[in-house]
Amino acid sequence: MEKHSSHNKHFLFASDFDQTLSYNDTGYVLSELLGIPTKEFERKAQGMAKLNLVQQGGELAYLLLHDPEFHDRVRPEHLRELGKRIRLKENIDFLHRVLETEISGYRFEFYVLSAAPVEVIQSALENIVPADHIFGTQFRYHPSGEIAAIERVTAGYGKVAALDRIQEERQISSDRIVYVGDGSSDVHVMLHVNRRDGFTIAVSENKHLAPIAKRTVLSQNALGVMIPILEEIVGWERVQIRAFLEKLTKHEIQTVVPPPPNTSLDDYRELIARRFANPKIGDTIQRLCFDGSNRQPKFILPSAADRLKAGAPVKGLACSTIP
Repeated sequence: MEKHSSHNKHFLFASDFDQTLSYNDTGYVLSELLGIPTKEFERKAQGMAKLNLVQQGGELAYLLLHDPEFHDRVRPEHLRELGKRIRLKENIDFLHRVLETEISGYRFEFYVLSAAPVEVIQSALENIVPADHIFGTQFRYHPSGEIAAIERVTAGYGKVAALDRIQEERQISSDRIVYVGDGSSDVHVMLHVNRRDGFTIAVSENKHLAPIAKRTVLSQNALGVMIPILEEIVGWERVQIRAFLEKLTKHEIQTVVPPPPNTSLDDYRELIARRFANPKIGDTIQRLCFDGSNRQPKFILPSAADRLKAGAPVKGLACSTIP
């Protein structure tokens, strides 16, 4: 990996926010902050969805404008505070940096498109994603701070419109767009990207989304989406993947493992690599992946903990937690 140049292939990477870059739905976190029971928020949101009253994903914006329980109690400062309470997925900052500057020959401009209020997203991703690369629901406010009107909802077809504006402004061709999402609000934009030969990634098993997305990645780590990008767009072959794993084991694991007596860790690492390269080993990738959550606490986390204790980075080890 190296810094990008003017000769790099230029891509647009656009991601949803709620449950794509975060663990939570903004509406649930806001309801908790206001003391509104979760079931009451669900009742209201699902009622609007059944009536097709708003764009799918735009239910919270409607509640903030029209429902007294939300409208009368929420001001811009509350939305910014809410952003600090959102639990983000691991390594969004690293994902942003790698996509923007660290893949040799490629540059992916990172944008966020979400129905969540823009104040929430900007606050949550402060110092990670530039504010002008974040497109969320925008409100117009009274001088008192009360919400006066909705100016834009980035949900459903609203995401398509936002993506098209960014594409036109950045002059990026349609086949160089990557979109990542998790829910029904992302269906329209994924179909739009697919029709124009872009690349789509689902990060959930949503019954409406997973059949549409070109790849699906289930991970608690934001870096999970790097795998299909490196495989399908950058075109990494086995040799590059092996080089990455060798670098990982040599520089992040070996350095914190005390060598047994009369044993060379370099020789042992090469021995393990030869064993795994043996085609007669009958273990399946499916079984290894299925049992991955059992192996990580035993083999991955101890090395990560040792490096963190020593003040060393764990960027490669973080990637190894991707299923």
